Amino acid sequence: MKKIVLSLFVAAITLTTNAQIKTPAPSPSSKLEQAVGLTDVTLDYSRPGMRGRTIFGDLVPFNKVWRTGANANTKVTFSSNVTIDGKELKKGTYALYTKPAKDSWEIIFYTDADNWGTPRKWDDSKVALSTTAKVQPMPMKIETFTLSIDDITNGSAVLGILWENAYVGVKFNTPTDKGVEASIAKTMQGPSAGDYFSAAKYYLDEGKDIKKAKTWINKAVDMTKDKPRFWYSRQQALILAKAGDKKGAIKAAKASLAGAEKAGNADYIKMNKDFLSKM
Repeated sequence: MKKIVLSLFVAAITLTTNAQIKTPAPSPSSKLEQAVGLTDVTLDYSRPGMRGRTIFGDLVPFNKVWRTGANANTKVTFSSNVTIDGKELKKGTYALYTKPAKDSWEIIFYTDADNWGTPRKWDDSKVALSTTAKVQPMPMKIETFTLSIDDITNGSAVLGILWENAYVGVKFNTPTDKGVEASIAKTMQGPSAGDYFSAAKYYLDEGKDIKKAKTWINKAVDMTKDKPRFWYSRQQALILAKAGDKKGAIKAAKASLAGAEKAGNADYIKMNKDFLSKM
């Protein structure tokens, strides 16, 4: 009988130890990813609810730095430099802090983004950018704290903050036009030497049209003649040899050998000497 009681006691303890009650998070986490032109914007934050409470001026005091959400500080990441209120904000991840007031908020982008809430000691040198935005009253209650990216164009968007009966929007501009112009200019110039080199090497390695490979590698070498690349000449020698141009292959191998010797690259020195000994 004692053994049965002991077994039941052990079983009860085991079940109690292994039991895990799952309940909803009071401030669930959220992640928003949005492309604005050529810039990727990411928001990581937690979303508290009103739950019958008065928020601004009470739960969130006026004129004090707020974490802008719940739990760990809210993070905003820009994949390229952006402009806010005429000031540049470098690409990267920032903690998004705010200082709410009745009619306007101060919006702060803080470089230390690894705090649980607000920093223990505020450091003004870590404020990458700050701006102000007017509060727009909402015609209905917003139960759950919400961040949004709206009014998206090719070169701008608005980072929105909504909760209770308030909306605050911060417009930011992205360097879309600059990026597109650079892409157009590069494309209109035609393939780069690296593009020709990669295409030629692929055709050689895969046994494809050697005539095309020859044309492309010759262009790659010609485009870099002011700053010769011995690894280009090495591939040129291999391609010309396969194309039946023995004289051209020897010339290219010698050029590659000279460049490798100048650079002190033992691997390419050996490869070129072995190649030339078989020609």
